[in-house]
Amino acid sequence: MKKILVILFIGLNLYSYGQNKITGTITDINNEPLTGVEVYVEKFKKGTATDENGYFELSNIPNSTLKVTAHYMGYKTQVKTVNFTKPEIELNFVLKEFSYQIDEIVISTPFNKLQSENAIKVVSIKLNEIENSGSTTLTEAISSIPGVDMIAKGTGVAKPVIRGLSATNVLMLNNGVKMENFQFSENHPFIVDEFGVDHIEVIKGPASLLYGSDAVGGVINIIKEKPALDGKITGDFNTKYHTNTDGFSLNAGVKGNSNQVNWGIRTGYKNHADYEDGNGDYIPNTRFQEKSLKANIGLRKSFGVFNMYYDFNRPQLGMSVGNVKNFEKGRGIDFWYQDLTSHLISSRNTLFLSDYKVDVNLAYQLNNRKLQTDENTPAFEMVDMDLNTFSYEVKTHFPSTEKTEYVFGLQGSSQTNRNHEAPNHVIPDADVNDISVFGLLQHTFLEKLKTQVGLRYDYRSISSEEETNKEAIDNDYGNISGSLGATYPINDNFLLRANLASAYRTPNIAELTQNGYHGTRFEVGNPDLDTQRSYEADLSFHYHTKQLMIDVSGFYNRINDYIYIAPTSESLDNGDTVYQYSQTDSKLYGGEFIVNYTPIEWLNINTTYSYLIGKEDSGNYLPYIPQNKVRFDVKLQKEKIGKLYNSYFKIGGLLAEDQNNPSIYETETDGYFLLNAGIGTQLKIGDEMINVSIQANNLLNETYIDHLSTLKDLNYNNIGRNIVATIKIPFTIK
Repeated sequence: MKKILVILFIGLNLYSYGQNKITGTITDINNEPLTGVEVYVEKFKKGTATDENGYFELSNIPNSTLKVTAHYMGYKTQVKTVNFTKPEIELNFVLKEFSYQIDEIVISTPFNKLQSENAIKVVSIKLNEIENSGSTTLTEAISSIPGVDMIAKGTGVAKPVIRGLSATNVLMLNNGVKMENFQFSENHPFIVDEFGVDHIEVIKGPASLLYGSDAVGGVINIIKEKPALDGKITGDFNTKYHTNTDGFSLNAGVKGNSNQVNWGIRTGYKNHADYEDGNGDYIPNTRFQEKSLKANIGLRKSFGVFNMYYDFNRPQLGMSVGNVKNFEKGRGIDFWYQDLTSHLISSRNTLFLSDYKVDVNLAYQLNNRKLQTDENTPAFEMVDMDLNTFSYEVKTHFPSTEKTEYVFGLQGSSQTNRNHEAPNHVIPDADVNDISVFGLLQHTFLEKLKTQVGLRYDYRSISSEEETNKEAIDNDYGNISGSLGATYPINDNFLLRANLASAYRTPNIAELTQNGYHGTRFEVGNPDLDTQRSYEADLSFHYHTKQLMIDVSGFYNRINDYIYIAPTSESLDNGDTVYQYSQTDSKLYGGEFIVNYTPIEWLNINTTYSYLIGKEDSGNYLPYIPQNKVRFDVKLQKEKIGKLYNSYFKIGGLLAEDQNNPSIYETETDGYFLLNAGIGTQLKIGDEMINVSIQANNLLNETYIDHLSTLKDLNYNNIGRNIVATIKIPFTIK
C-alpha cells in the first residue's frame, strides 16, 4: 500500500495543472452587496471574505470539480459547484435572509452536501453554542442536542449516549479520525476537548457503512477550526470561570495563511475542584484537570492539499467511589484518579487528478491509561497500559454529473494493547487488525428525489495473550453493512427524509477477556460473544419558513445479540458481586421533536422533546436509557444597542420526566426541572469584537439525580447552581 501511494504521489508531480481563479460578488435579494461573507472551498481548505462591495477572489484553485460555500450569519447558506472550463470562473451568489441557519455543509459524509440533500440526517452544534452553554466538558455541551445524552460520574467523567446507546456503540471522531482510548466502560471518557473546534456533527443512528464497527448507535465528529483567511494571521484568547467548582479554563491560539501554506497552534488548560449539589454538600473526588496542545500545518498545491495535525491531551480525572470520603473539598489530584495521556498525529490529504479526487488519510494514536488507587487498599492496584493504533483510509471520488456522485474507499487499522509493570491487567496484551472496503452512490431522480445507497464489507481479527486468570483468544469476524436512504423536498419549505441501515459491532477485548477487578467492580468477559447486529429505520419531516422551523424525527432500531454487562448471582469471598458480559435481542424506538419560532426579529423561541424506549425481547427494559426530556429557550437578541453588538438575554429550562422503566439492575429515578439563564454581548475595540457572557445553569439550585449518573448508587446528587463567566478576545497580527 505504501509503495502504491508513493508512486501515485510522484506521478502526480509529472503533470502540469492550471492555476485557476474564482471571482464574484455576493448580494442580498435586493441586490445590496454583503460585506464579510465567508467564501470557502472545503476540499481545498481555502477561504476568503467579501469586501465592502460584496466582491471576493480565490486564486490558485486546482483543475477539479469543487464545491464553493457562501456562509453569512442571518442568511441561508448556499453551495455552488465549480467545474473549470477556463482559467477564471465568475461565481455570483444571492443570499436569502433567514432568522436561523437551517442548512449547513455536512463534513461527516463523503459528498459534503447540504443537510437538506443528505439522506443520513446529521445535526450540528457550533462553537459559540458550546461556549455559551455553561458546560464544564464537551460531552455535556453535546448532550443539549435532542436524542443525545450523557452517562456521567460527576462533572469530569462523561460519556455520550445517542438514542440509548453508548460506550463502544458510539464512535467519536477527532477531525475524521476514529478515537481509540479504552472505550469499553462508561467510566472511560473520550480524550478530547472543545478547544480549537469549529463545530460538532452528530449522526444519530447506525453509521457502520461509513465508519465500521462501533458506529451502531451513531457518530460524533469534532470538526477543527478552519484555517485563517488568505493573507491573515489571527488568534484568540479565551477564559472561563465556574462558581460551583471554583473551576477555570484557559485556551489561546494563533493561526496564519499565506498563498499556499496554512498553520496553527493552540494550547489549553482546565482545573476544577469537587462540585457541590443543591444542598451545598460537596461530592468527593469529582475534581479534575486537563492540559492540551494542538498544532497543524497545511500545504496547498495545484495537484493536492496536504495537512498534518498533532493533538495532545492529558486529563487527570478524580473517581468518586464508595471508599473515597475522608478528605476535604479541594482540587489536588492525589489518589483514586485516572491519569490519561493521548497523542494523535494525523495526515489528511486530497489529491486532484482532473475530475477524480483521492483522499489519503493516515493517523497514529498513542494512548496511555493509568489508574492510581488508594495505596491503603492493595486489592486495587494501579493500572498502566498503552493502546497504540495506526489507521489508514483511501477514498476515491469518481467524476460526477449533475445527478450522480459516487465514492469507493478502503479503510483499515492495526492496534496493540500492552500492559506495563502494574499488576492489575484490566485487559491482556492484545492485537486487533481491521480492513474494509465500501462504496456509496448518490443519484437524483425526477429532479428532486435524492437517493443514497451504500455497501461495506469489514474483516476484523482479535488475538490476545494468555494470562494467569485469562485464556488466550484468536477470533475472526466478517461483516456486511448497508444503507439506503432518500430525501425529497415537497416544496421550498417541506422536506421528507427516510433511511434504512444495517450496522454491526464486534465484541471488544474487554468483553471477551476480562476476569478481575475493573475499578471497584469484579468483571468477567465472555469469549463466546457473537457480533452485535443492528437494523434501523429512520423517518423525518422538516418544515421551515423565514420565521418557523418544525422538525420531527422517528426511529426504530432492532438489535440482535445486544452486548451488555450485568450483575450475576455469584459473589466473591469478600462479598463483592460478580458482573459478566451477556447478550440478548433488543429494540430501541422513539424520536425527537423540535420547534424554532422567531415571530419578530429580536425574539426567538426554541423547544425540543426527546422520547425513547429501550427493551429486551424478554420484556425487561435496557440499562442506561435516559429520561425523556423537554428543553426550551426564550432568547431576546439585538444586533446593536449603543456600543454593544449582537447582545442577547435568554432564559430556558430542562424538564426531565420520571424514569419509571429502569432495567432489572437499576432503580426508578424521579424527574426534575432545571432553570437556566444567560446574557452576552460583543464589545468592539478597534476592529475586533470582544465576546463577554454569563451563563447560569440550575439557577434555582435544584437537588436532583439524573438517571444516567453513575453516582446514583452512592446517593450523590448532580451539580447545583453553576454560574459561568466567559471572555473571548480575538486579535489580528496581520
